Amino acid sequence: MELYFGVLNKRELGKIKETVEKLEILHINESISKKAVELIEEYSKSYRLKIPDALIGATSLCHRIELFTYNIKDFRFIEGLKLYRKLLKD
Repeated sequence: MELYFGVLNKRELGKIKETVEKLEILHINESISKKAVELIEEYSKSYRLKIPDALIGATSLCHRIELFTYNIKDFRFIEGLKLYRKLLKD
């Protein structure tokens, strides 16, 4: 959803749709929702964690996968979350 929300125009939307079709989509379920609530309780005031980022972080944690993001600052404080670092800089 975040990718679609941030598109600038129809051309960019087409590129994103084409890329997303190649990816495995991990849907929000009860365990992800519960984990996201825990993250909000723990980090929303101290680190300004927002709901979309809580859901993204919770999905990575629940599926035990690294999170690829260029927005490291939005996630680096989440305990146990592993960030994919091959192409990223702090």
